[in-house]
Amino acid sequence: MQDLTQEQKIEFTRRVINMLDDWGLDDSDQIRLLGLPEETRSRQIRKYRNETPFPDDEKLMERVEHLVGIADALRTSYPTNAAGGSMWMNRRNSRFNDRTPLAAMLEDGLRSIVAIRIHLDCAYDWHANG
Repeated sequence: MQDLTQEQKIEFTRRVINMLDDWGLDDSDQIRLLGLPEETRSRQIRKYRNETPFPDDEKLMERVEHLVGIADALRTSYPTNAAGGSMWMNRRNSRFNDRTPLAAMLEDGLRSIVAIRIHLDCAYDWHANG
């Protein structure tokens, strides 16, 4: 994100938060999924929705990169159904111990975020394990 203008950073942040909203995550779950500090308040997510870009934090950006990769893979998997990706994220899956992908990511953190991206994106799987 270093090469982006302030306005582009704000728009990028807004799109990521909108994506998490579309998946049905409330503010507190978004804080957990993004790996923000526990003391982060819901109002910070509201700021991200409006006029504040994400902080320049390597760990946050790593999670965001994977989450955007998951969203891209879901768009490819459900090209004619905009709600398909959200439905998949909220449906129990035996691959994730009979949890929803969202529950797995919230409970396990980065490990499950990466596992879900690998599950959905064979090109990323090949790159990560190549």
